[in-house]
Amino acid sequence: MRKGERPTGQQIAVHLDQVFAALPKGVERRYARADSGLYCWETVVAYEKHRCRFALSAQKTPRLVEELRSARWTGSPRTDADGQCEFRYQPEGWGKAYRFVALRYLKKPKPQKRKDPEQYQLFDTPEYCYRVFVTDLEAPIDAVVGFYRQRAGAENLIKEANNDAGLAAHPSARWYMNCVHFQLAMLAYNLNCWLMLFHRDEQTTVAELKHTTLATARLRFLFLAAKIVRHAGAVVVRYSDHYAEQGVLARLMSRLRSIVPGDHFAPVVPAPLRV
Repeated sequence: MRKGERPTGQQIAVHLDQVFAALPKGVERRYARADSGLYCWETVVAYEKHRCRFALSAQKTPRLVEELRSARWTGSPRTDADGQCEFRYQPEGWGKAYRFVALRYLKKPKPQKRKDPEQYQLFDTPEYCYRVFVTDLEAPIDAVVGFYRQRAGAENLIKEANNDAGLAAHPSARWYMNCVHFQLAMLAYNLNCWLMLFHRDEQTTVAELKHTTLATARLRFLFLAAKIVRHAGAVVVRYSDHYAEQGVLARLMSRLRSIVPGDHFAPVVPAPLRV
């Protein structure tokens, strides 16, 4: 949005005001997570003004590094880190102190070829590297870090819609034609999400339910070796005996057939999806 340039605190505050103004009036809970590009006092003020809970990745400063070195560290069995800590700290220019939580990792010999690191603000000292977050959440440290790690999850969904639903292919030079194409692509994407919910096992909870991409759904339910035959006056589709998803497909088709027109739609999955 800023052409690669880091915005000022005033620009961030204006942007956040616009974001919250666009929310529907019925929204009761607001949560925010952001990387170190939004780490500033103006961001925190904007979040508090709009009653939004937050977790921000902190930027490296000498004062903060000293706080990390003097903090009381414990083990971190519920994260991938070698240690964790939390403390109250007021950065320079901020109006008050906030809760800071941190993870630290023992430095290991760097391989000659390594993958790009996660987009955290990493603090280096001779023995450790750190990941530090400022937050107003009262949750345990591992929950705060887990909440932050879910940021930018929409980027993967957008990539999936572009690659698998054809969202990136603009078929026409006419705006309205492309609008129709966009709506059709999003309909296909949402129908796939609905399909994944529709064939789930009744005992599955939200925590256990995994996202299935369009490409995987096609391989499981559409791009299959099958034969269309006519038998006893009916046209049927016969799949191979080696089809691994026979039980799932049978359950899905049974639920689809149970949908009948009427004044309202009766549930086809008796057990509701639970958190």
